[in-house]
Amino acid sequence: MANTNLANAKTAKNDEFYTQYADIQKEINAYLEYNPDVFRDKTVLLPCDDPEWSNFTKFFAQNFQLFGLKKLISTSYAPESKKYKMPYQPTLFETSQPHYNLDKSKTHGKIFELERDITGDGRINIDDLEWKYLEGDGDFRSKEVTKLRDEADIIITNPPFSLFREFLAWMMNANKRFLIIGNMNAITYKEVFPPIQNNLMWLGATGFVTDMVFGVPEGTVVKESDKAKAERLGYIGNYTRLGNSCWFTNIDHGRRHQPIKLMTAAENYKHSRHKDIKAHKEYKQYDNCNAIEVPYTDAIPSDYEGVMGVPISFLDKYCPEQFDIVGITKTWYGFANKIYPDQIQVSKDGKQSKVSKLNDGATIKLSDVPEGDTYYIVNDELFTQVYARVLICKKQ
Repeated sequence: MANTNLANAKTAKNDEFYTQYADIQKEINAYLEYNPDVFRDKTVLLPCDDPEWSNFTKFFAQNFQLFGLKKLISTSYAPESKKYKMPYQPTLFETSQPHYNLDKSKTHGKIFELERDITGDGRINIDDLEWKYLEGDGDFRSKEVTKLRDEADIIITNPPFSLFREFLAWMMNANKRFLIIGNMNAITYKEVFPPIQNNLMWLGATGFVTDMVFGVPEGTVVKESDKAKAERLGYIGNYTRLGNSCWFTNIDHGRRHQPIKLMTAAENYKHSRHKDIKAHKEYKQYDNCNAIEVPYTDAIPSDYEGVMGVPISFLDKYCPEQFDIVGITKTWYGFANKIYPDQIQVSKDGKQSKVSKLNDGATIKLSDVPEGDTYYIVNDELFTQVYARVLICKKQ
């Protein structure tokens, strides 16, 4: 599931990906449909946002009264503190204020607050947004932004991809409700999977199959195919699409309580749209883990009572009332809980996994495999290697 744009971002230390208004609106609507009062009388913090560029601030400012917000707070990061350097160009919104200072705008972050009608038009919206300079550069880890975190009820943003683990811990350590964007492969991180397994965090309402388009700074290297895809979606210019982006949250939405419609094993052997399921008429058993390999979410057998290894994309459709999450096939996870005492790491010898250059499902000679790579069905000399799998079982 490699993503060229994210790889380029990591190489260039670029965390500048601007979420589109339509994507924010689509996601937020799912929470409002489930609970119309989810934001009522709440203070919402957007700690990586600047209304001069960010659609998060614009969206919540324009819907302040509709959502019944108590207060909206946004903070921005100083241009000279960013890893990805861009020419600084102040906007009229900034320069029109008497306290504007060119040098300070380069080195200090800003705080934007909205909680009252200052224009006197009887409405509270983006025209009533007030701003001032922060004492520091606006880093979310600073004491002043952390103090704002403690004041907030809900945190919503697209955090820096390179600091996703740290940002998640920053929120969860304060027991905050949140909605953030990240890379779906973060599911396998040792900082991310445990709260997912323990139902302290889950995937948002927007599915993995939905392309998310992001604005990028002028001069950002963008893969041509992704730029073309963004253009087909109506975004022409400095945009890219990230096909493996998703939302992480601990705010409830109705989609996660919809059970997956499944067939029995026998029905899958007969009717599955996947040729390999129909052709072999069996689910492979892992060699050193008491679980079967289920390569597709829609091929999960409804009548199987044991542990199953499924793709991480399963979590996009995971219903906690339907399945229990047992573990994940990653070395850092170690052993399963007391109910499932088998070794959870699906590896050849229990040693730490190594990154493999093989494709998912490749069948190769056992003697050619690096120690620790995941596999199943050893057959004297051959075995099949798979990507990370989430281990699940039917709800007891």
